[in-house]
Amino acid sequence: MHSTTETKNTLKLTFVLVISLFFLWALTGNLIPVLIPHLRKACQLNDFQSAFIDSAYWVSYFFFALPAAWVMRRWSYKTGIITGLLIAAGGAILFFPAAELRSFGLFLFALFLVAAGMTFLETAANPYITVIGPKETSVQRLNFAQAFNGLGAFVAAFFLSKVILSGKEFSEAQLNAMSPEALNNYLLSEARSVQVPYLVIAGVLLLVALTFRLVHFPKVHEEHGGGFSMNLRVFRHMHFRWGVIAQFAYVGAQVCISSFFIRYAGFSADMPEMDATTFLGMLLLCFMIGRYVGTFLMQKTAPRTLLIYYSAACVLLLAYCVLQGGRTGVYCLLMVEFFMSIMFPTIFSLAIKDLGDETKTASAFLVMSIVGGALVPLGLGAVAYYYNVQLAYAVPMICFAVVLYYAWRHALPVTEKKLLSS
Repeated sequence: MHSTTETKNTLKLTFVLVISLFFLWALTGNLIPVLIPHLRKACQLNDFQSAFIDSAYWVSYFFFALPAAWVMRRWSYKTGIITGLLIAAGGAILFFPAAELRSFGLFLFALFLVAAGMTFLETAANPYITVIGPKETSVQRLNFAQAFNGLGAFVAAFFLSKVILSGKEFSEAQLNAMSPEALNNYLLSEARSVQVPYLVIAGVLLLVALTFRLVHFPKVHEEHGGGFSMNLRVFRHMHFRWGVIAQFAYVGAQVCISSFFIRYAGFSADMPEMDATTFLGMLLLCFMIGRYVGTFLMQKTAPRTLLIYYSAACVLLLAYCVLQGGRTGVYCLLMVEFFMSIMFPTIFSLAIKDLGDETKTASAFLVMSIVGGALVPLGLGAVAYYYNVQLAYAVPMICFAVVLYYAWRHALPVTEKKLLSS
């Protein structure tokens, strides 16, 4: 038997290691806004085609959430995490041959594998954080952990993006004027700029996997200790059912905001690519700050109440972005990132509240709802292709309206609704 002090120290170490996972999946997920304009150049894509970069990444969550939950039930959280890290490292390594071949299909497959690994990490880390401490502070604890997600996003946008993007922008006429050899050399040099960053990411993922293998990972005795099952009966809970819908809408909106930000800034504010990349870093810095501020505010404000105010703010700010745009529209998007920062962990925690032994099943379905990040951007890409990217930001505006409806009407379990109404 370990002493109480040893157990607490072990749990603290595990908590720190799991928090590092939030940083890692943000790092990979938030390189997508950089890859979209980058591969759009390197592989000569249009707006709609480039939206499939989002889809290849986020659709993986739909396919791998349930297998990840099964692995954790069959073995442990630790096994699930190590499996995810290894799969993601394999996907990152594939960026090297994809760049050499300048193969858009191979790039998409590499992204799909990276996201598959991240699905394992999210399926393990989100519920683990909620059960590792007192139940009454689970939402705040998850928001704190997710703040490191914001840090990973900031690092991806502010630093790694500078390595990947060259800043070289040529018009279609200029590209057509190049000789075939010059054009091929330009496109190949653009494609190859992703090789070193993704090899470094692969190395970090493998190192973290080794660390998890060597460190003792204590079993958490959850009060909802039942195993995972593919039981759709969990959808009978109204607050969970609408939670899945809200999470689908939120993730779709989040991916749209950041993924097409560089394109929006260029179209609406006539901002050069490298300047827009700097603003992208500021965008994700606002996201990180919003997580910390939200965690602080939840000490005195109910998470559901904060979700109502924040989602309403996002709807109003995006309405300005669509109708007016310009440089002020870019600043409005910075504020949208601040206000949407608390939404994923808050919706997640509210949706699985009071589900007892159905919590693991519910967690897997909530991770599956991240597929919104694969599907919603296709809608934005289609509107941008047929109209323009500024008007296309009406798509995430509608998504935040769905989140607002959820927070207002369905975010509480039936038992809490009865207590409030009595």
